[in-house]
Amino acid sequence: MAGRLYIEALDTARLLDDVVIDHPVVASPNLAPRHWLSMLRLEQGHIHLGRAFWGMTPSWLKVLNHAPHCARAESLDERRMFREAFSARRCLIPVSGVYIWKQLPRQKQPFLITRVDRAPFMLAGIWCRYMTDTRTAFDSMALITVDVDAPLTPLTDRFPAVIGAEQAATWLSPETPLVQARKLLAPAPPALLGAFPVERLVNDPANQQWHCARPTGHMLTATRGAIHATGH
Repeated sequence: MAGRLYIEALDTARLLDDVVIDHPVVASPNLAPRHWLSMLRLEQGHIHLGRAFWGMTPSWLKVLNHAPHCARAESLDERRMFREAFSARRCLIPVSGVYIWKQLPRQKQPFLITRVDRAPFMLAGIWCRYMTDTRTAFDSMALITVDVDAPLTPLTDRFPAVIGAEQAATWLSPETPLVQARKLLAPAPPALLGAFPVERLVNDPANQQWHCARPTGHMLTATRGAIHATGH
């Protein structure tokens, strides 16, 4: 699953070319669901960087705490708001890392998942628009999660689908056949991601210090299907 996000002040040029910047990147060392974040979406043939609320909020939703912040790739067709958004309103969320928690005998240990090279990456999502009146609207979104491969298998069974820059236009376009879009929802390549334990300070979403992401141990990576530790 994806409980929190680590988002540095990203340079979108490192992710995609020719992005229209409608809103600066929302940076946070410990961003929790039901907060605003940055979202890439297709609008009139151009990729735009804007803002969205993390939690799908269609106009008929009555309780904000019920806004789902993740959707399982396997069950996108089971709920109307997921099915319609997956068909026509796919998005990407630029991040520097994703926090997950591993259950230990007496407590949970937070880990930060990043690219091995620490470059930013993009997570697959779906979005919807809610008109508050005839002139005002806001966008909201949910991440799409998939099963995991090494090196994440010892830590969690779900993680947001990672979309590469070369796949971004295909994922974002509503003209892409759904069969083709579904094929992009796969576990990240094993060599792409690594995980390292971080301070338990991150357990409280009110803590917004950047050292929430400070490593407290070695990074786990996958090489030839085996997990090993590297220096951090």
